[in-house]
Amino acid sequence: MNRTQNLDSQEIILTGDRATGPLHLGHYVGSLKQRVGLQAVHEQTILVADMQGLTDNAHNPKKVSSNILNVVADYLAVGIDPAQTTICLQSQLPALAELTMYYSNLVTISRLERNPTVKSEIQNKGFERSIPAGFLTYPISQAADITGFNASLVPVGDDQLPMLEQTNEIVRKVNTLAGCSVLTECKPLLSNAPRLPSTDGKNKMSKSMSNTINLGATEKEISEAVKSMYTDPDHLRIEDPGNVEGNVVFTYLDAFHPDEEYVNQLKEHYRRGGLGDGTTKKVLEECLQEILRPIRERRIEFLGDKAQLIDILIKGSQVSREKTSGVLFDVKDVFGLNIF
Repeated sequence: MNRTQNLDSQEIILTGDRATGPLHLGHYVGSLKQRVGLQAVHEQTILVADMQGLTDNAHNPKKVSSNILNVVADYLAVGIDPAQTTICLQSQLPALAELTMYYSNLVTISRLERNPTVKSEIQNKGFERSIPAGFLTYPISQAADITGFNASLVPVGDDQLPMLEQTNEIVRKVNTLAGCSVLTECKPLLSNAPRLPSTDGKNKMSKSMSNTINLGATEKEISEAVKSMYTDPDHLRIEDPGNVEGNVVFTYLDAFHPDEEYVNQLKEHYRRGGLGDGTTKKVLEECLQEILRPIRERRIEFLGDKAQLIDILIKGSQVSREKTSGVLFDVKDVFGLNIF
């Protein structure tokens, strides 16, 4: 399932998503399936990061608030069980914001600007000339999230490793100030799952660019997305040999089709010629329709009872508030702020 070996069942896992839109197949392959597998054997918390969603959406806060329940419905629809996994809302955990404030005094602006993940995101979002302060300090907020739950394992992609490195730098600084281990260093939990490309094969997956397939996509939306997928631009005639590498259809078949041998046969046929893009796309569409149909139906059912979704968030946030408040007390003690 992952590249981290000999996992201790007692280790605490923190993971989460920004509430900036419904989740898609990239999330499903990259993290959601892994979370479903981990929840039965680990103490796992999923943080719906609405505050962090505002770091690049403060001009349009409704984009965040309107998607909170969408994200929770996506969790439940793929099999995340609130009886096994705590689902909580970041903005309802004031200790996390206070921890962010304390940690910010231990990190320099230049260190934040050197963070490779932050540098990449600044470029992707066009923030080079005007960087929101909240966005620049995102790694500090993430450190508050991780340490606030005493998480020792954090499921991430390779691109997020610099964020965990910065978290551990903060942990070591706090522990040095304390003269003992107040906070826990975290380790990455790296998935072996393939990183899905966007359907256009060119840009990063983005809801605004319509190059993703959402978990709640309709049959028509799935069909249209597959038909528009990037293949081999030089595969002009069915009889022409085609390239599998860089062909988005085959990347998705590798990720989702249950019969690996059959997919390999398709690849061989495509490479030697005689297999059209329409045929491969039809195979993929049938596969995705079968996978997403039950997820979509469950998602619709959960969204039909929003009171239940809110109740899950309230209960999870109440449990999480107690946990994070305890860590906050310890950190305030390190800074000598528990004077009464």
